[in-house]
Amino acid sequence: MNIQIDEFIKQLSSKSPVPGGGGASALISATGAALCSMVANLTSGKKKYEHYQNDIEHIISRTQTSIGQLLSLIQKDAEVFEPLSAAYGIPKEEPRRDEILEKTLVTACSVPMEILYEVSCIIDVIEQLVVKGTKLAVSDVGVAASALRCAMESAILNVYTNTKLMKNREIAFKMNTEAERVLAASVKICDDVYCQVSDELRG
Repeated sequence: MNIQIDEFIKQLSSKSPVPGGGGASALISATGAALCSMVANLTSGKKKYEHYQNDIEHIISRTQTSIGQLLSLIQKDAEVFEPLSAAYGIPKEEPRRDEILEKTLVTACSVPMEILYEVSCIIDVIEQLVVKGTKLAVSDVGVAASALRCAMESAILNVYTNTKLMKNREIAFKMNTEAERVLAASVKICDDVYCQVSDELRG
């Protein structure tokens, strides 16, 4: 999504339905990944951390890829909302309304699920950086942990808001369960890293 941050915030604060919580979740997650990339870039080339150089370079590559994918989900979230909004506008007496609405609800879950999966794939980066990253930027690792947790907790709410309306409760249950599985494992890592950074900074 090629949009200036001030324009995004302006649109987000308006009565326009998009961007909304899904787009915000994607932006927050990209911000967390960007902070990780920043810490890795600040560490790269430093003699004190040269024994971690290969790992740091790998982190930079991974986070840059992830940032691009997460930012693309801002636009994708808006795109999947459009057919859902249209489905709600179908007259209730229309025979295929429930079928169409169900399909669009499943599709609308795809973006928050992608956010959950993408963040879970890079969550180990904050564990690495709290050890291998420059101590001058350890607070930023803590902020990244907080942002990534926020992004995932936000994303799962966007799963729930759609699964709640599904007629097929079996599919809804499976989606909720999978989202909760991904969230639980990653949130623990975020909490552990945040607490570690907080304790270290307080001294």
